[in-house]
Amino acid sequence: MKESFELRHNFKAKPSEIYDAWLDSIQHSEMTGGPAKCSNIIGGKFTAWDGYIEGKNIELKPNKEIIQSWRTSEFGDNDKDSKLIIQLKESENGTELILNHSNIPEGQTQYKKGWLEHYFIPMENYFKT
Repeated sequence: MKESFELRHNFKAKPSEIYDAWLDSIQHSEMTGGPAKCSNIIGGKFTAWDGYIEGKNIELKPNKEIIQSWRTSEFGDNDKDSKLIIQLKESENGTELILNHSNIPEGQTQYKKGWLEHYFIPMENYFKT
């Protein structure tokens, strides 16, 4: 059975700031601390964390939603890409980011912790006001 989970986190930034940073190579790298090559067009490919993560943009709703195919070098050759949905909702103090990660190969539960440690914590520091 495939793994899936949802994470929610509030950031002190506008939805547009998070959206732009997620899809820009320089900002994504600075935001996470890991080398990234990003694209802001539908069908555009991306890599993050020095190629550990790769995928492509499936759907982009500026400043609201990013849908991507997503996989790591830990996926097997026969594993299909997982699906990442990032929703950005304006909140009283900035933005609520809702991350849905689905179709993860069975047993690969480390990504939930990875999102927290390698994305959300560095993003808190990056978006401090």
